[in-house]
Amino acid sequence: MYQLPKLPYDFNALEPVISAEIMEIHYTKHHEAYVKNLNAAIEKYHEAEQKQDVASMIALSQAIKFNGGGHVNHSIFWTNLAPIGMGGGEHPKGELSHALQKKYGTMQYFIDKMSAAAVGIQGSGWAWLGYHPEADCMKIVTCANQDPLSTQGLVPLLGIDVWEHAYYLQYKNVRAEYVKNIWKIVNWKNVEERYLRAKK
Repeated sequence: MYQLPKLPYDFNALEPVISAEIMEIHYTKHHEAYVKNLNAAIEKYHEAEQKQDVASMIALSQAIKFNGGGHVNHSIFWTNLAPIGMGGGEHPKGELSHALQKKYGTMQYFIDKMSAAAVGIQGSGWAWLGYHPEADCMKIVTCANQDPLSTQGLVPLLGIDVWEHAYYLQYKNVRAEYVKNIWKIVNWKNVEERYLRAKK
């Protein structure tokens, strides 16, 4: 049984970038629903497997992908963020900083490029900075809905959730403002830890 991971900070810790109300709803309603629905779908899948009901197994695989992706993506997202003054928004250091500058020239160019990808997503989805193990490089990509980045052969390093539930109560329809502000709370230490693990 999959469980909702513990948030590494209080609901109000990411203010003023993300309000306590959004955080509470996002975590206790949306993420929790993905976990509950994932567990239910897996249980039904096992039952179908025992009955050798392949048609039901195929039908359930979409629910597992959607809810499993929602669980995986959000579990990363919470750790990718940190309160201002407690790691949030501090510039990346070490190998990650070197790799980003080598690939994108400047941090600002990288931020602009990833922001444009996030703002440009049609409908719901995620913008990701992922690591490609075979090519030993980082890539900015987008995923529709809750599709996990692993479906593109990449290891997730940093994700920006642009589902409306992530920002609408605070930013209304101005997704670009939400994306601009989220860089103030990116936990680069966490992103670097993911990068170093991926490289190993």
